[in-house]
Amino acid sequence: MAPIDEDNEPLTRDAAPTGTTPRERPPAPGAVAAGGRMPRWLPRAMVLALALIAAFQLGSWAFHQLTGLLINVLIAFFLALAIEPAVSRMAARGMRRGLATFLVFLGLTIVVAGFVTLLGSMLAGQIIKMVEGFPDYLDSLINWINETFHTELRRVDVQEGLLHSDWLRKYAQNSAAGVLDVSAQVLGGLFQLLTVGLFSFYFAADGPRLRRALCSVLPPARQAEVLRAWEIAVDKTGGYLYSRGLMALISGVAHYILLQSLGVPYAPVLGVWVGLVSQFIPTIGTYLAGALPMLIAFAVDPWYAVWVLVFVVVYQQFENYMLQPKLTARTVDIHPAVAFGSVIAGTALLGAVGALIAIPAVATLQAFLGAYVKRYAVTDDPRVHGHRGRGPGGPGVLARIRRPRAGQPEPEESS
Repeated sequence: MAPIDEDNEPLTRDAAPTGTTPRERPPAPGAVAAGGRMPRWLPRAMVLALALIAAFQLGSWAFHQLTGLLINVLIAFFLALAIEPAVSRMAARGMRRGLATFLVFLGLTIVVAGFVTLLGSMLAGQIIKMVEGFPDYLDSLINWINETFHTELRRVDVQEGLLHSDWLRKYAQNSAAGVLDVSAQVLGGLFQLLTVGLFSFYFAADGPRLRRALCSVLPPARQAEVLRAWEIAVDKTGGYLYSRGLMALISGVAHYILLQSLGVPYAPVLGVWVGLVSQFIPTIGTYLAGALPMLIAFAVDPWYAVWVLVFVVVYQQFENYMLQPKLTARTVDIHPAVAFGSVIAGTALLGAVGALIAIPAVATLQAFLGAYVKRYAVTDDPRVHGHRGRGPGGPGVLARIRRPRAGQPEPEESS
């Protein structure tokens, strides 16, 4: 007979002995402990999450702070790739790579310094002429206003009004304040130029050492791929600069002949200006390059500026549709639409720097991926060649639509 308690109810087997408390079941793993205590893993998880957030914020801050340096290193790398063929050629003849790189940089520096000097002297001469001829321009303008609007303006009154005007005073104050900003920008540009030159010199002079250091941390199969990509990048970057330099030479000679025939001063310098700016500043370089010759031609004769504008537009069409496709097909081998899209994407990502390096970067990527993409023979279908005739699949869609309208019965399908 089962034991019963004081209320005549049977005792269960789980009942605790008299004078003792019932035993509690241990909490399940991951459950909150009795009394509201947090699990042991929760503080560690919170600390780990905070550490990850702090590391992400620190990395993001460091990346934003080093963006300028990274862009300079990227420019230096592509510049080193551009001069790599010349340095390698000189080194193959027994010259040390450091000396060969120095000679290449010295030649580039002399060319750039000579161009800047000629351009600066031309601009200075034009500014001096404009300042000297300003009273004559002002007299002719005042005479035209007096004859047209029947006024009695004098140059002395206009000059005094300008000298004592609030607009001139505010402009002088803003210009004086802007001189410091311009000076800071010039110093920053010089420091950036020195940084790019230093990195590019080391990349070109120590190119083999850099490749060995990079390949030493990779397995042999990956080493071959890296070296292949490096050679493709050198070929495409050098080909891009070669094609751009050749087009700059042709453009400079063509514009020089036009300006010389019109009698525009400084025709050789303006020809070099148009050739370099139009080719090495993508998308808008042609219009920036043509603005300066038009301005100087306008100072000689307004109709000369119109002739220069017409010639710039016509030559640009000739270059886009005739000259550039043939040259880039042999050197860069990239479709014009892809080149235009890559320039827009590079500009959106890195600004002017992205526009300059977009085409060689995309050409390198395209050539590298082309070596690993398997290609098949194209089927002999007229639609491949753009013909919309009857293919092997029977009548086309237009033929099937026109038959009911013409009253012709539909062909019965054989079961």
